[in-house]
Amino acid sequence: MDALDLARWQFGVTTVYHFLFVPLTIGLGIFVAGLQTAWHRTGNEQYLKLTKFFGKLFLINFAMGVVTGIVQEFQFGMNWSEYSTFVGDVFGAPLAMEALLAFFMESTFLGLWIFGWDRLPKKVHLATIWAAAIGSNLSAYFILAANAWMKHPVGYEVVDGRARMTDLWAVLTNSTALAQVPHVIAGSFVVAGGFVLAVCGYWLLRTRADMWRRAARAALLMTAIAGAVVAGTGDHSAKLMYEQQPMKLAAAEGLERDTQGAGFSVVPGIEIPKLLSFLSTYDFEAPVQGTEDLQRRFEQQFGPGDYRPDGTVVFWSFRVMIVFGLATVGLSVLGLWLTRRRRPFPAWLSRAMLLALPLPLVAVIAGWLLSEIGRQPWTVAGELLTASSVSPGVSVAEVATSLTIFTLLYGALAVAETVLLARHVRKGVEEQAPVQAAEAPREPSLMY
Repeated sequence: MDALDLARWQFGVTTVYHFLFVPLTIGLGIFVAGLQTAWHRTGNEQYLKLTKFFGKLFLINFAMGVVTGIVQEFQFGMNWSEYSTFVGDVFGAPLAMEALLAFFMESTFLGLWIFGWDRLPKKVHLATIWAAAIGSNLSAYFILAANAWMKHPVGYEVVDGRARMTDLWAVLTNSTALAQVPHVIAGSFVVAGGFVLAVCGYWLLRTRADMWRRAARAALLMTAIAGAVVAGTGDHSAKLMYEQQPMKLAAAEGLERDTQGAGFSVVPGIEIPKLLSFLSTYDFEAPVQGTEDLQRRFEQQFGPGDYRPDGTVVFWSFRVMIVFGLATVGLSVLGLWLTRRRRPFPAWLSRAMLLALPLPLVAVIAGWLLSEIGRQPWTVAGELLTASSVSPGVSVAEVATSLTIFTLLYGALAVAETVLLARHVRKGVEEQAPVQAAEAPREPSLMY
């Protein structure tokens, strides 16, 4: 391996690891805010206990996400200085907005929520967790807008070998970003819902406490709704991919030649006729470009080189994403149906809910592999090749050393995260005593 390969591995390892925490933070923050709102409106002490229980899990995950995310910033300068030089003037605005506006909002109000119990008025304290949760989602928007620009660069011009922003609004409202943001955020709610389901499944196997049923039903509903949004936004993203990233679409389907009325490959050797053309354009007879024909055109447009991504990884990542995502959403819909009208959770369903923890995580990681590896060999589509983005003068030994250190460090953090979460889950809610008196109890407004 050369320095470029090792740098790609390092960024891939740190990014995938960091993204284990990001979707859970995005979705779990809203879920905790919803639980506290239910306590505020109903006065039911169970909601307070659940708020504090899942709130602590949220805080553990949030802290780990911040720690692992910082490393990525250093890598831009250490291993990818040419990339940073090229995109810096464009990325500066959305990333500054993320740090100064969204993350500042998120961390400030989260601190007020942590230390505001018994110190802030009840409504003000409730507003702090909503502000923190909204800040998490706003932070995701700015980062995803920057990421979308790499796939579909708009609102810029190249001056002296650097991309210079000419239209901030175009960058923030990039069509790729407007499709990617709701897709990723909805996927984050599926991950958070799966996490809550696994925790509730663990406790429903040990107790019949009604609070776990309430939390599980809320998580089932959140997961089912978010899954429908993921499917809808994913369909829209596929149509944008057909227009903006045809090589990624062809690689995801293993389509080598331009095909009129292209079929959808379920697995190698099993194909649904003309479905790919329909999913891409709503036209069963629409032409879809293949990797080999696109390679020939790209060589004519950009010069000699291999412009095809790793077909095996892209092909199977797409299918893993779909299968694992559908399994999670299917479990949530089944669970809602089986527990309707206050029917108890069957023991087998509680056990199955434990699978809701790994399934959506695998799905979102596979989705990012599809998204980022499918963009290769570009860091910025049509403008900057990955091979031209690496820092000059960085040796194989230097990158290998940092890769080893980061991998070991992240492995240790993974153990710490798992131990902390597992310890808190096993403890349950016995010690989560109420700290404020509730006002004006009313009937729950959520569906249980």
